[in-house]
Amino acid sequence: MAAIQYSFQRHEKKFLLTPEQYRAILPLLSERMEEDRYGEYTICSLYYDTPAFDLIRASVQKPLYKEKFRLRSYGVPGEGDRIFGEIKKKFDGVVYKRRVAATPGEMARFLAGGELPRESPQIQRELHWFLRCHPISPRVFIGYDRTALAGREDLELRITFDQNLRWRDHQLDLMAGDHGAPVLPEERVVMEAKLPQAAPLWLVRILSQLELRPTSFSKIGTCYQRHLAQKIFLPERMKRSC
Repeated sequence: MAAIQYSFQRHEKKFLLTPEQYRAILPLLSERMEEDRYGEYTICSLYYDTPAFDLIRASVQKPLYKEKFRLRSYGVPGEGDRIFGEIKKKFDGVVYKRRVAATPGEMARFLAGGELPRESPQIQRELHWFLRCHPISPRVFIGYDRTALAGREDLELRITFDQNLRWRDHQLDLMAGDHGAPVLPEERVVMEAKLPQAAPLWLVRILSQLELRPTSFSKIGTCYQRHLAQKIFLPERMKRSC
């Protein structure tokens, strides 16, 4: 198995597909791509934020620079499985990620200020600094089912398809399961092209053929706007109406 990547930067382009568009693009991509070594799997993410969701609220304003912190697992983890603590930043269209891996128990100690002997000291310092500067705690769980493709010739080119987006703001523990309510009212597939540089010409032609255009879409941002914003501001609105 290839080594896990703990630090990278890349361009990411997102597309919101209907089920029909998803079925149409798969055979076209199969000429140049194939399922990566993981194939199909479930991703579980636990997003950290302030009680007022300051990080998410800043992100949905589409600033030049934005950042978020989350715990992530591939499938529902057990006590001996590894999960990831990661900072994801985006600046001027380029995504940067820095992360560490540990068991859930080790990660809890790390988040409380401890060290992870097997992980990069530099990345640990960056994550600790971020956590000291932001008074954040677990706020939202988001899960989805992913199919991942990798280029046959360009191994750094990846395209992922995420379905069944679901969320919850209770049982904020990755080991509690991957259940949740739908993020979107309609069935959609989030396609994401992860590009080391510009998109190859053959991919541009496929996107043009199917009339697919990039869109600004954030799973946590959409969840906040559709389900969480009203929870935060409802008490204040009620006060003003009394």
